[in-house]
Amino acid sequence: MRHPHATGGAPGARPGPDRPPEPGAGAETVRAAPPSVRETARRADHRRDELLALAARRVLESTGAYGSLVYLRSRDRRSLVLRTIAGVPLSVMGPFRRVAAAGPLPVAVAFRTGRAVVLTDAEDTMRRFPQLAVGLPYDFVSACEPVGHGGETFGVLTALWPASDDGVAAPAARRLAEAAAQLADGLAGLAESGQSVEPGCEAAVVELPPPSVPTTRVGMFDWDVATGSLAADTQFLEIFGFGPGEFDGTVAALGRRVAPGDLPGFRAAARIALERGEVLAARVRVLGPDGLPYPVELWARVPRAISDGRTHLVGAVLDLRSLTAAAAAVDRLPEGVFALDQDGRIGYANRAVEPLLRARREDLVHRPPWEALPWLADPFYENRYRAAQLSQRPTAFLAARPPDGWLAFSLYPDPHGVTARVVTAEAPPGAAEPAAVPPPPAARTGMGGTHHLLQLASALTEAVTVRDVCRAVAEELLPAFGGQELAIYAVREQRLHLLSQTGYPDGFLDAFEGIPMDTRVPGAETLRTGTPVFFESVRELAATYPGLALDEMGAWAFLPLIASGRPVGTCIVGFDLPRPFTVEERGLLTALGGFIAQALERARLYDAEFALARGLQQALLPHRLPEVPGIRITARYLPGTQGMEIGGDWYDAIVTGGDVTLVIGDVEGHSVGAAATMGQLRSAVRAFATGGDPPDEVLARTNRLLLDLDPGLLASCCLVRLTPAVGLGRIARAGHLPPVLRHPGGRAEALYVPGGPLLGVDERADYPVSDLRLGSGAVLALYTDGLVEDPAVAIDQGVDRLRAALARAVAGEGLEQAAERLLREVGSARRVDDVALLLTAFG
Repeated sequence: MRHPHATGGAPGARPGPDRPPEPGAGAETVRAAPPSVRETARRADHRRDELLALAARRVLESTGAYGSLVYLRSRDRRSLVLRTIAGVPLSVMGPFRRVAAAGPLPVAVAFRTGRAVVLTDAEDTMRRFPQLAVGLPYDFVSACEPVGHGGETFGVLTALWPASDDGVAAPAARRLAEAAAQLADGLAGLAESGQSVEPGCEAAVVELPPPSVPTTRVGMFDWDVATGSLAADTQFLEIFGFGPGEFDGTVAALGRRVAPGDLPGFRAAARIALERGEVLAARVRVLGPDGLPYPVELWARVPRAISDGRTHLVGAVLDLRSLTAAAAAVDRLPEGVFALDQDGRIGYANRAVEPLLRARREDLVHRPPWEALPWLADPFYENRYRAAQLSQRPTAFLAARPPDGWLAFSLYPDPHGVTARVVTAEAPPGAAEPAAVPPPPAARTGMGGTHHLLQLASALTEAVTVRDVCRAVAEELLPAFGGQELAIYAVREQRLHLLSQTGYPDGFLDAFEGIPMDTRVPGAETLRTGTPVFFESVRELAATYPGLALDEMGAWAFLPLIASGRPVGTCIVGFDLPRPFTVEERGLLTALGGFIAQALERARLYDAEFALARGLQQALLPHRLPEVPGIRITARYLPGTQGMEIGGDWYDAIVTGGDVTLVIGDVEGHSVGAAATMGQLRSAVRAFATGGDPPDEVLARTNRLLLDLDPGLLASCCLVRLTPAVGLGRIARAGHLPPVLRHPGGRAEALYVPGGPLLGVDERADYPVSDLRLGSGAVLALYTDGLVEDPAVAIDQGVDRLRAALARAVAGEGLEQAAERLLREVGSARRVDDVALLLTAFG
């Protein structure tokens, strides 16, 4: 159970802010107490928030971006939490407030790799990060810059720009990196002082400065109602038309400036303020020098420090002339005009909006239009607003207004919000007449909830094995809902067996392993009844299941996993603090349970077949590599972390007399067919090379063989014929990535020698041969594209990363150690493709 933190001081502790000096203590012995732990943490939180807000503003000011976001790592390092946002609606980013650190989103990739991720447009986003495009299918440019210091990454700084053909300009990218470095330095200072840099629960919205200097003037006053004296600043006096020396400091003089018809309201506002403690937005008219009235707005309150029976008021007066003139001008327009804030709420609507939308302005203000008007409740209309905000481009759409009309809406965005224009329109060709009575709006699943469903569904679609499914659930479900613990159980022979767990104390779940389905525990009962169970506090769970072993969580969700009417297992999600589960959250978790059940059932069938396929693949690769005087050879093969985990990558080393032929190849696809084709090509290359054919002829004959076999697959291959005795190599490539050579002095280069097309394309293809000199101490790396592919970078950058890693080899490092290091430093943590690596050292 949870133990409260001790807050009391030890006997004889120095007096602190909440602990007065002991009676009789001499003044000279009393010193200011050091800040309490809570106060120190609060100051650190404030300092961290200041750093984040400063970074967000710096990005907007220096890079030309319209939006900036700061993500910080969570305490358990499994998530990235949106902590600060500027220029972008927080509601739009709702699905991305918490991102899995191991997930496939650009902010997570930047965090894991420590490298910036730049997306140039919607097409680039869809190609490289389709899961981001599902949640934000809008056209904008973005860059994610890791915030790191001294080898430690605290989070990611993100900037958004309107879509353009130029992408991110180099100066903007450089200034974003500078802002991230400055933020990292500040956070590192907090960390070095022992303070936490992890975020709290809520994201902070940084207010943007107004687009222009406001023309509305504000004056301040202090009014003693008992004596009638009134102190006011210069702005106040100017608003009421007093020149220098004209005001005598009495409220009577002020009353003479108020329009006679408004004096009763003025006095009533003062009385209400005294009675209720405040008055908000009381309007009166002031007589100008020409005798014409103009409006002002009064705000006043009783100061808390005054204890004289509420006879004192302090407050402000606003000059509304410019605002009133602007509103009157817009009100005179025949078309409807209304303004939406960053979260889509209507802040202002002109008079013409009422007959067009058939709604009163007071019923529209402070509400999003898709909530205030049932016929705009379709998510399409909210999506148009989001598209305008994220792309920062005007957009338009038509909407059917019941019972007999169509309206055209135009949206004009800027970082502060959206101005909308609405006019009557003709029905589009073929459109049905609007329904006389709009159907009642269905229960809406928020855009964020829909995204979580799609995100997990997408991840589970890619998951093949039971291990993949469990990992996808942990990486997507926990960050999405802020959970700390996850356990997934499967049913076998009417008992529950643990498949995967995350976050539980060591050994805690041992007592529940293999329990019968009829045991009275929530994980079994939810599966028997088919009904999810939610406990919002420890007290609630303990009252329902007395004596049940509890860990340190504060709330739980128990989800039955049922596929095709058959119980598959149970999913348990734990939260570290008590929490209410909203209706939407309960519905989402229940729906996600159905996705998980289907994925588990499919994965269990796959696992039953996988052992056979994996055995076939391993049988087709060399069991050992030859020992050749003058060179050392080692190889590594890693299956992809997603998909079938059986592919067409292969490697080989073939000794013919005094020569050795190094081979690396890759058949497209991940299937038993790809593995079978790989076996045929490996055998063919070995036969042709053993027969003494030169490298170009080996590839040409293999190419013709693949065309004759016609498996419907293509393959790449790189072949190097070495003569160790004279330090000579001959290279031929068939659509394969270039070898990387580390010279004896430490310099490394990618050998972009001429090559031919992929095997299986053209029976007349030629494969040119290039010569290579190899000195003692050189290391040659042959590899497949799975090693250097990364969604965050172009393939050429991946090759360059391999080159740099090979150049960093230290003196005395063995070939086996070098192979492991290259896999660790170059390979992607979420590689989709297989990886084959063949390293050869000379001398």
